Amino acid sequence: MPYAIEARKLRKSYNGIEVVQGIDLRLKQGELLALLGPNGAGKTTTIHMLSTLLKPDAGSAQVAGFDIVKDARNVRKKISLTGQFAALDEGLSGLQNLMLISRLYGYSAKTARSISEELMESFGLGEAKDRTVQQYSGGMRRRLDIAASIVTKPDVIFLDEPTTGLDPQSRMQVWDIVKTLLQQGTTVLLTTQYLEEADRMADRIAVIDKGRIIAEGTPQQLKASIGGRTLSITLTEQGDWHKIRALLNDEHGLRVWQGDHLRLYKIPVLEASLANQAIHTLMENGIAIEDFSLSEPSLDEVFLALTRKGGTP
Repeated sequence: MPYAIEARKLRKSYNGIEVVQGIDLRLKQGELLALLGPNGAGKTTTIHMLSTLLKPDAGSAQVAGFDIVKDARNVRKKISLTGQFAALDEGLSGLQNLMLISRLYGYSAKTARSISEELMESFGLGEAKDRTVQQYSGGMRRRLDIAASIVTKPDVIFLDEPTTGLDPQSRMQVWDIVKTLLQQGTTVLLTTQYLEEADRMADRIAVIDKGRIIAEGTPQQLKASIGGRTLSITLTEQGDWHKIRALLNDEHGLRVWQGDHLRLYKIPVLEASLANQAIHTLMENGIAIEDFSLSEPSLDEVFLALTRKGGTP
């Protein structure tokens, strides 16, 4: 079965600076891949090449079965792109925006209204359909923008940081919309800076840094790639930071980090037995422990480890 998106060795430079350096990507139909990276990593440039807005300097890619350079027109018929900023006419109502886009795609006035009203209801905007977009909140605009992207029921949708700047409730509403698209078999390539978003939404994650894919896999695979666990210890009362650090470093060679408050300490451990030893050492030295837990690495820790080292550890 052909891939919905298949890119090989894509490259792009601006003013002699190569911002995308030989990227390879593959997405199956109905899959969500999160392209995760810091600002300036090459995420948006990659999206713009795959959606035919930019021509690659080198490499090749097929989207929905068509070459992004040789068959760009056919690619555009099969995809939609939601950028970082809502592409809406603020002087029109939400419904008028969707009807305008539907008409531009060739639907009759009757069909355009039917599609638009159905989308407004589906995206929780039915009560606001006749209000001008300038009266919409940021979350409402983003939902309307995504609705506009699926007027034609695309095979592939590119979402470039769709929840940036939204409040938590609006972000969750966008996530629900994306889940619905996936259930309908739409392929989604999502760029994001939010680790929680990638962790919750993505089938797979590709970490991009300085124009290169430095790691790729499921969230669990990426977490496993850096190894080890984190022991979190909460003391009964504020402890002597220097004493605790010296005890665990001298006895077990462990590093100790101060947590979010003065009674919390975080200690990376490679094995559960080391966690037990650390707890016993503290207790034997009169340090009272209120609570402790052992956790797998978070995606935040994976991301920091990968981007610090420029690749899988």
